[in-house]
Amino acid sequence: MAQNIKRRKFIKNSLNASVGFTIVPRNVLGGKDFMSPNDKLRIAYIGCGTQGIREINSLLKNEKVEIVSVCDPNKYSTDYLDWSINGIKNLIGETIGKLDWGKNINGIPGGRDIGKLMVDSYYSNRSGRKIKGCLSYEDFRELIDNDKHFDAVKVMTPDHLHATISIAAMEKGKHVVIHKPIANRIHEARVTIEKAKKTDVKTHLLAYSKIPGNKNLKKMIDEGYIGKLKEIHNWSNRPVWPQWASNPNEKMEIPNGMNWDLWLGPVPKRPYHPYYTHMTFRGWYDFGAGTIGDMGHYSLWPLFMTLGVEKSPYCVEANGTTNRQIVNNVSKVIENDVAFPYSSSMKFKFAEHKNLPKFDLFWYDGGLKPKIPEELNRKEFNLPAEGMMFIGDKGKILAGFRCENPKLISESKAKKYNYGITEQKVNIEKRENTWIESFINNQESPGSFLKATAVTETILLGAVALRAKRRLFYDSERMKITNHEDSNKYLYRNYRKGWEL
Repeated sequence: MAQNIKRRKFIKNSLNASVGFTIVPRNVLGGKDFMSPNDKLRIAYIGCGTQGIREINSLLKNEKVEIVSVCDPNKYSTDYLDWSINGIKNLIGETIGKLDWGKNINGIPGGRDIGKLMVDSYYSNRSGRKIKGCLSYEDFRELIDNDKHFDAVKVMTPDHLHATISIAAMEKGKHVVIHKPIANRIHEARVTIEKAKKTDVKTHLLAYSKIPGNKNLKKMIDEGYIGKLKEIHNWSNRPVWPQWASNPNEKMEIPNGMNWDLWLGPVPKRPYHPYYTHMTFRGWYDFGAGTIGDMGHYSLWPLFMTLGVEKSPYCVEANGTTNRQIVNNVSKVIENDVAFPYSSSMKFKFAEHKNLPKFDLFWYDGGLKPKIPEELNRKEFNLPAEGMMFIGDKGKILAGFRCENPKLISESKAKKYNYGITEQKVNIEKRENTWIESFINNQESPGSFLKATAVTETILLGAVALRAKRRLFYDSERMKITNHEDSNKYLYRNYRKGWEL
């Protein structure tokens, strides 16, 4: 990127020199919002599944960026999973300017061919001439090593590839924006964050956002409305994908156009099965980070930033659903060390911070919730499907899952409290522009990897405790479980040869 910045500066200086001191306004050259191609952020887009396709659509509309290449180990298929059967097809049709596109397709489409179609069609429609400029890659390594025409990568792959791709890009001086998590192993996350420090490229974790409710919450806590903070509870009704308790045994053919070896990446080789891919990858320890990895970043990271939580937890314990099967008329426990449970609860203990006392953080998923507070123990009251609750030694606050609209549970205290901070809807486009502006200006993003160590380690320690099946004490400084040596293996990954970090 430094080379690109120098190139832009050279072009700018050369133009100024050639025209003396005459400055031609940008709006004269190309309209009110005109941006020179040399001022745009050029993006290599890696991962063209359903979420990737959704975000290609929104990114194409942003005048400050240009998608120059797409990459996915899957060429094209219609076996993707999504929220509705026609949502993705309708989105593709809107993007390419053919609203009836996909009407004869059974299933949900995705893959790098779809990504390229969307990019080329959108830019063609916008320019009024046919464009086929978007490069298409099967292997992200080939893209990063050989393609010189981009400034940043946007990584929309399954979790197990996040660290590998991010590190490869940063080593080439490319900025990185990535969907959560940074990695699904603590060691990989540490290596990735350290690489960002050493290379000085700019990074952004997409779960970053400013939730107005967090500001209101902090005001309530700082003004003593619940006394000293003791507990934070956060619960999600996810997962939205099926869960398994053991690896599938059926032998399945690898679909045409799918490079299964590349999809596996650093994970040791195993037979292909559709239970591993697309949306369902999140449920496997090898490939995902579970429900807390999927949703906990959105709720906890903005909260950590607002409250000033900068230390990882020193203790964690977790419990998950157990499973049984009948074998020869006998009920036997299914020992599960391959997938997240159907539902789980986790407890993290945090040491005192500069502006916070010691506190415990509780996470629940799969339909589990905390108990209803005594103050709300009325027949007609139930906790919402997802939410957040804060318990102090003198009161409690109930809020939405991402701390939207925090309210004091005690009605008498609520009447005294001035809700002076108006709740606002999070502007997704504005949030996206945050990292785009940072990358263009070569400035640190407010959602930088460098600020995400504590939330990353919190979330990933939950999986470690689930697998260890015991309470664990963690020394973040040494990145070590101190009370059970064998559990340290869960901080790392067993790499396939040639994929080591």
